[in-house]
Amino acid sequence: MTDIEIYRKRLERIEELLSELSEHSEKGALIIVEGKRDILSMKRLGIEGNFELATHHSLFNFSERIAQLGCEVIVLTDWDRRGNLLAAKLSEYFGNFGIKPELQIRNKLKLITQKEIKDVESLYTYVSKLRSKTGSSYDQEYGT
Repeated sequence: MTDIEIYRKRLERIEELLSELSEHSEKGALIIVEGKRDILSMKRLGIEGNFELATHHSLFNFSERIAQLGCEVIVLTDWDRRGNLLAAKLSEYFGNFGIKPELQIRNKLKLITQKEIKDVESLYTYVSKLRSKTGSSYDQEYGT
């Protein structure tokens, strides 16, 4: 497989995950990220919806407040050491409140990009780079 085919496949898988994320978001899911730049990256990738920053509160109180909203929760923390710890803690706390957060999208993004990037904030730039390398036209769905 040539480099361009590898990049194309990687881009395809990332865009499928972004589409899935967008669908969850449109149905009212809450997306939990670490910082404002993560939100900006997601919006630039066409993901609209409700974002919450997990880093500005006591995690227990934060989890309790989110659980009371009764909506689907998607944990999209970075895939560095701190992000992994945060995802594990959030998952544990949400579990205590009877909520099973969606972690698959994060885990799949981590697998696809782990040698290249380690955070949500870099995702937009990474996707743009892949689109450029593969000559992919920007997908209308993402508005980029």
